[in-house]
Amino acid sequence: MKHLTEMVEQHKRGNANGIYAVCSAHPLVLEAAIRYAHSHQTPLLIEATSNQVDQFGGYTGMTPADFHGFVCKLAESLGFPTSHLILGGDHLGPNRWQNLPAQQAMANADALIKSYVSAGFKKIHLDCSMSCEDDPVPLTDAIVAGRAARLAKIAEETCRAQFGVADLVYVIGTEVPVPGGAHETLTELEVTTPNAARATLEAHRHAFEKEGLNDIWPRIIGLVVQPGVEFDHAHVCDYQPQKAVALSKMVETYDTLVFEAHSTDYQTPQALRQLVNDHFAILKVGPALTFALREALFSLAAIEEELLPAKASSGLRHVLENVMLDRPEYWQSHYHGDSNARRLARGYSYSDRVRYYWPDSQIDVAFEQLVRNLADDPIPLPLISQYLPLQYSKVREGALKSTPRELIINHIQDILQQYHAACEGVTTQNA
Repeated sequence: MKHLTEMVEQHKRGNANGIYAVCSAHPLVLEAAIRYAHSHQTPLLIEATSNQVDQFGGYTGMTPADFHGFVCKLAESLGFPTSHLILGGDHLGPNRWQNLPAQQAMANADALIKSYVSAGFKKIHLDCSMSCEDDPVPLTDAIVAGRAARLAKIAEETCRAQFGVADLVYVIGTEVPVPGGAHETLTELEVTTPNAARATLEAHRHAFEKEGLNDIWPRIIGLVVQPGVEFDHAHVCDYQPQKAVALSKMVETYDTLVFEAHSTDYQTPQALRQLVNDHFAILKVGPALTFALREALFSLAAIEEELLPAKASSGLRHVLENVMLDRPEYWQSHYHGDSNARRLARGYSYSDRVRYYWPDSQIDVAFEQLVRNLADDPIPLPLISQYLPLQYSKVREGALKSTPRELIINHIQDILQQYHAACEGVTTQNA
């Protein structure tokens, strides 16, 4: 995929550049991202995770072909060239089927990879790090790499059969804690050691050679490691570059490889920029974007309550809370403490388990009513100032329309702007 290989080539020439990956399936988040990339004339990398989208539908109800079609249709409707759109699959492997024996889980993973590649996803993160029902805990590097090589071979064969050429790029490795934010309270994280990173690379190189995949090594552009960034429900582990110096130096010895940093959500703009400078050139962001969506919707719901009597309001927050209580499967194992602590977490946690509930029909009806209620008459400027102060400044400057939809999109784009700025890159004298 030329956009990604060119990004890596430029980074390796001394440009402090990178790319961010939008890891979300929410239509408003995707619209915000597409519109932002369009206005800045940049490629856009959008990734689906193996729990969001799989051959059975995932929690979004979409197969890889469905997701690909949905994103491309949305891009076309917004005038964004699909040639600048890159679709990736994240944590592709047996993750969804860890409760099954390894043979059955890997059979499902085989089909998962085939469905992603045949649908047109070009960036493939191979992640077989999780133990299945009858596996040892933890898995050895050799087992993980062997399973990844098995999936890579299927990916290559599928790509050639479907498109006549194998033009996939790959990312290998995984981060700790698990994707999507830590379940437990975090204080400090251990940064991946250079030796551990090299061991992962060499195990995969050996496994790929055994499968006859030597020629794809230059297309393995990313290694997932733990740079020391993560978030839990109410805390963020900020990037501390001095702890990642050795790891950063280690990747400089590989001509076609950069690091991919997961769970960079909620890092400061300065930390994001430093991550890219330190060769964590692929930044993943997901929950921070739906967190921003939730912030905007809660703010609009508060404005609605100020303007309308209760019987005419959408009651979005109450509907959301009731649905989450009726269907606790997406948050119950993540949020702990007394009833008030869990209530606060349901609404405000950095982990943003709310994102699993937006597709619910009851919540969607309330959302649509909220938008209609606030679109009928101009929203009073003092209320925008009170609840969406960053957007208020743009409205006052004439740079932003004060409609509910535009306020939501712009609030999400405030996060995207931080990632864009971090990835812009500055050419060094040696470039």
